[in-house]
This record gives sequence, structure tokens and C-alpha cells, in this order.
Amino acid sequence: MDVNEFRRRGKEVVDAIADYYENLDNVPPLSAVSPGYLYKIMPNEAPEDPESFEDIQADIKTKIMPGMTHWQSGNFFAWFPSNSSFPAILGDMYSSMFNIVGFNWICSPAATELETVVMDWLGKLVGLDKRYMGIKDDGTEGTGGGVIQGTASEAHIVVMIAGREKALERLKAQGLSEDDADKMRYKFVAYFSDQTHSAGQKAANIIGCKTHTVSTGDDLRLTKQALQAAIAADKAAGLIPFFVCGTFGTTNTTAIDDLPGIAEVAESEHMWNHVDAAYAGAALVCPEFRPLAAGIERADSFNFNAHKWMLTNFDCSALWVADSTHLVNALSIHREYFPPAEDSTSFVKNYRDWQLPLGRRFRALKLWFVLRMYGASGIRAHIREHVRQAKWLEEKLLADGRFEILAPTVFGLVVFRLKASAIAKSDQDTNLESLNKANTDLVAYCNEDGRLFMLSTQLKGVVAVRVAIGSSFGTQKNVDLVLDVLKESASRVIAEL
Repeated sequence: MDVNEFRRRGKEVVDAIADYYENLDNVPPLSAVSPGYLYKIMPNEAPEDPESFEDIQADIKTKIMPGMTHWQSGNFFAWFPSNSSFPAILGDMYSSMFNIVGFNWICSPAATELETVVMDWLGKLVGLDKRYMGIKDDGTEGTGGGVIQGTASEAHIVVMIAGREKALERLKAQGLSEDDADKMRYKFVAYFSDQTHSAGQKAANIIGCKTHTVSTGDDLRLTKQALQAAIAADKAAGLIPFFVCGTFGTTNTTAIDDLPGIAEVAESEHMWNHVDAAYAGAALVCPEFRPLAAGIERADSFNFNAHKWMLTNFDCSALWVADSTHLVNALSIHREYFPPAEDSTSFVKNYRDWQLPLGRRFRALKLWFVLRMYGASGIRAHIREHVRQAKWLEEKLLADGRFEILAPTVFGLVVFRLKASAIAKSDQDTNLESLNKANTDLVAYCNEDGRLFMLSTQLKGVVAVRVAIGSSFGTQKNVDLVLDVLKESASRVIAEL
């Protein structure tokens, strides 16, 4: 393919992408293929000779498209959103054009410096404390800063490694030799709640530390008191607390942990305090949500996914640390083929030392496009509209009389179920097993309808229905459809009892 054909084919692809988004609501959001469908219709080997662009485009429609679950559909309500937007797509196109491997400043100075700039922009936009900024107000380098990770799972691993480094340095400062301090690693314990995302446990598995899952109460929040009790028990057993993760907006219910209380405990125990705000952190662009996040200013690290609810295509996970020293010390490895910049200034950051891989894409470009083409006002409007739609759905479900809300609707997630009185027969009570089955059936019938996709979860043994509103391309009409399908499916469940 030469440049002239690329120009022509590129326009065709952009048209195909535009057509896809324009007609997305007319396509069932959930793929209906069976496992192994593609293996049966694809060749066993790569082609020996070149194939035409037309043939490949045809295969996109006939082979690939049937196996796609359409995350960008306005009728996708299953997991938290994976926002896409046209400005972000354009930014990604430029990133593909440059195709850099940006492991240090000299690889492409613009890539490093733009990331430093936009992460400071974004940090200020969500109201982060100044200590998280890479550049101070006077233009000098800050001790903290932001970096774009691939996912919140990667961010978890990175900050847990930094927390381990901090704990090891503290042991050595107390007089232990490096070897003796290293021998204490097996005693390190990380703390999560039973509502913390699975990324926390995976990070602990990878770095090889112990974990303590702290039970939450009826509000599904990690509290100061519960954390203190867990730490006291572990210290009595000779273990060393070194890391705790509080969550701003849990996956099941968007519960918000006791962040000020967790910060107090972390400070007194010299633990690394990470705040995972993967989904709900985007809401902090709206000042009215910031009081809910009191305590994040005391954390060692804070992370949210701009690719979830902030109009930026996957992958773009924004991580800030208040002090990058332990992070860089733990992850920095020098080789002669990594030449340093001649003039070290506040803008010279080697982001390879802030992440797991060496290479990194120019992800800051798409975030820059989003921040500029939407502006703060456009992003706030995007968030507020989804919150309004969620509260509208909550109101309509309650007005129906057959549903009950199981968790406060704070952001774009509505958590509810058919209530016992809606399915109870006049001559018998409804037990939890039958109630759970009714709500499992409710979700199954909604998805069977084919017009939308949603999921259930379990809250301490109770089956709950989750409707996650947040598509970049969704409108009130999509939420109207959710309500209609829920009502129809609820009537079917009740009729079949």
C-alpha cells in the first residue's frame, strides 16, 4: 500500500467508522456467537500472497462484526462504560502515525512533556492537591506527578511495588541490613475490602505479598475501625502492614470507603495509601462531587481511568503519586543504551521508570485532544447528564412499585432488584433463594430481549441488578428503553412464578 492508496483507503475506513457509530443503536449490543465460531471460518495459516483491502473489509463485516460486543452502544449497560469519542479517535490516529516507543525523554521530547502537561491539567481539573502535580507553580519540578498507565490494574501493581520499596527503606532506616530487610518481605501485608476490585489481589499475587480482605458492613464501605482491627490482628501475628487501598466508587455499588479514616490509619502505620477511583474519579471534574472524595489529598497515590467515563479511548489510566521517589527507585534500571538528556530540567522525565513495561505509546495525544475539544465544560456536561439519567431511572423504578434500590445512586450506576412483595404469592412468604432466582431471571430475560445488555452481581449473597449508564453516544432514549425492557421482563418473571 503506497501513500496514495493509504489516503483513499483511510477515507473509506473513516467513513466505515462513522457509519458504525451512526447505526450502533440498531445493532444488538451483545454478540450472539458461540465459542469457537471464528476458528471454524478462518484459514489455518496466514496468506502466502497479499490479499486485497476489499476482501479484508468484507471479512470485517461478515466475520469480525458478528463476534463483537458493542461497548460503545447506547444500549450497553453491563460493565462500567469504556468511553470512546471522535476527538480521542483522531488523537489515536496521530499517535499511530508517529508510532514512537517513548521510554525516555529523548525518544520524543514532545511525548514526555505533553504527558507531564496534560496530567497536570487533568489533576487540576479533578481537584487534586498540588503535591500531585509534576510541575510546581513556579515552573520547577515537583516531587509528585502523573503518568498514564494502560489500566487501573497496572496502576495497582506499580504503586504496590512503590509501597514495598517504601517499607523496605523504612526497615533499613531502623538498622536492618539490605539482606535482612529483604528477608522480611514475606511478612508484608496489603489491605483491601471485600468490595475492592480484583486488581488489588492480582497485584498482590504478582509482587508476592500477603493480603488481608477486610469485611465491610451493610453500607459496603471499608471503615477506619475495621482496618484498625485487621492491622492489630496481623501485627500481633508478627506481620508487617505496608499497603492499603481505599476505593472511591466500588465496582458493585459505587460505594465510597472511609478515605479520611483510612488515611489516618495509613499515616500512623507508615503504610502506602492508594485510592482507586477507576470509574468514579471522572466525576470529580464536577465540583459538587468533590466533598465525597475528602481524604484523597492525604493519599500517596490516586488513579482513575479516563477511558471509562471521560470520553478518552482505551487505554488511558491516569495515575498520580504525591512523591515519585519510591516509585522511581523501585522501577529504575539503567543501561548504556538509555542515554540521558544533556540538560536535566523539570520536564525531563523517564516514564519507563513509572511503569512496568519499557516501551510506551503516545497516549497523551488522545487525552490532549479530548481536553481541548470538549473543554472542562463539555466533560462536566457529559458526566452530569449520565448522573441525571441514572437518578431518573431510579425514580421511575421506585414509582413502578415492584423494584427496590439496594445502594444509593450517586453517579451513573443504578443497583436494584425486584422486591419480595412483587413476587410473593398470597399463601407463602418469599425466601432469599426464590428472590435471587427471580432477579437472575429478570436479567436473563432483559438480555434475551436482544435490544440491550446488562448484568447482575451479588451483594453479600443478595442478587442485585446493575444498570451502568455512561455511553458517550447514549441518550435519554436508551434509558427509556432500559425502563421499558425491565418492566416487560419483570411482568414475565412474575407471570411465570
